[in-house]
Amino acid sequence: MAAVAALTSCAEEPGKSGGKSGDAITVGLTYTPNIQFAPFYVAQEKGFYKSAGIEVNIRHHGAAEDLFGALKRGKEDVVYAGGDEILQARAKNLPIVDIATVYHKYPVALLVPEDSDIKKPADLKGKTLGTPGPYGETYFGLLALLKEGGLTPKDAKVKYIGFTQQAALKGDRVDGVMGYTNNDAIAFKESGTPVRALNLSSEGGGQALVGPSLGAKQATLDKRGDDVRKFVDASLRGMQYTIDHPQEAVKLSQKYIPGLRDKGRQENALAVLMATRPLMRNDNGELGYIDPQVWDKMADFMYGQGLLDEQIQAEEAYDAEYLPKS
Repeated sequence: MAAVAALTSCAEEPGKSGGKSGDAITVGLTYTPNIQFAPFYVAQEKGFYKSAGIEVNIRHHGAAEDLFGALKRGKEDVVYAGGDEILQARAKNLPIVDIATVYHKYPVALLVPEDSDIKKPADLKGKTLGTPGPYGETYFGLLALLKEGGLTPKDAKVKYIGFTQQAALKGDRVDGVMGYTNNDAIAFKESGTPVRALNLSSEGGGQALVGPSLGAKQATLDKRGDDVRKFVDASLRGMQYTIDHPQEAVKLSQKYIPGLRDKGRQENALAVLMATRPLMRNDNGELGYIDPQVWDKMADFMYGQGLLDEQIQAEEAYDAEYLPKS
């Protein structure tokens, strides 16, 4: 998720948690440190990993690193990535498995000016729509919105604008931009540009996309399944604590996010975190839950849109056995 780079530059390398069993679990949190990764920082700082008996290294990729590169090389055991990105990786012969859902509501939407005449996906016909490029969750979300409106990319004017959403929308170069509801929408608000979010509909099939999740290679799961279960359980504890104590979560994240001791950045981080909290639980209030029906819909949608090199059986791409037992 490129949007997570908004607040930060490279951070100091955090220390390990003091577990007692086996080698450390290294989790790759993509791009630069950001408050959206607070559940992992919180789990580290509150000692949840330590109390689970595992050692955890938090590793940030930086903006230029390949999403799954370190996982492929064995430098990471678990990676934070979209379920849709995991499915693409499997289609390219990377045996990665989704082991927990981080966001249950897809975090991408089309952001339009408040007075825009775009009210529903069908209104996108003939509109100029900006997205960073033909990749990642912003692009997948755009395709899903268009399909929900009975449209294809040929029915709109799609512009690849890089990560210049604010400049493109404020400069009237586009009618709407794809962005993250818990990051880009906050940035627009703070800059004095009010926007509305056209979200994917769970009823119209647009929500047939799996957002940020935790993935691991099958070989890692086979070899270190118990440690992975402990990691997932402790991370979900960190997620619940972050939901319940957002202000403390911002404070605990200061060690990981450069510049977060600044009051203005703390206010921004809290706003982002408050917008992130509703994404973390499903409609039943569950954390981490993997929904087989959404995975099935996503596999069909992505193959139909030409986003997969081959048809993937969705059930091969996830495994709920690493979630805590209720």
